[in-house]
Amino acid sequence: MKALGIILIVLGVLALAYGGFTYTHEKKVVDLGPIQASRKETSTVPLPPILGVVAIIGGGVLLFTGKR
Repeated sequence: MKALGIILIVLGVLALAYGGFTYTHEKKVVDLGPIQASRKETSTVPLPPILGVVAIIGGGVLLFTGKR
């Protein structure tokens, strides 16, 4: 339980620090037999600050009230 608590605290701090994450994926634009065209799109997934706070509080609860 201590390890899970520490992981939640770290993830909560990262969520507050970065506010989200970005990823890139390829999207086909044209597909005409042997002729293909694609482009890379970047998408951002925002993480609300309350999520980070809840993770930190949950990790603290697990860390301090878990079985020893």
